[in-house]
Amino acid sequence: MRIGKYMGSDGAAGTAVTFLLIGLGVGAALGLLLAPKTGRQLRKDLRRSYDDALETVSDWTDEAKGRFEEAVEKGADFADELKAKAEPLSDLLRRS
Repeated sequence: MRIGKYMGSDGAAGTAVTFLLIGLGVGAALGLLLAPKTGRQLRKDLRRSYDDALETVSDWTDEAKGRFEEAVEKGADFADELKAKAEPLSDLLRRS
């Protein structure tokens, strides 16, 4: 057992959001299972919740792909700029 002050990790916000989403999902599932509904209604609600969750994850995945592609493009542009700035220096060093 660790004694002392709690030391959060650098990814504390991401971890907190992850646990929040897990808690919301578990709470929603328990609420649906414990609600006084017929089996047909419960299955319909579960299917709707499942489809909504898949859509949300798909949206997040698409957004993450877009951000990754932007980052790669910016990195490539930055590398091209550095190469263009370093060319005169490399030419000068080759001549001497």
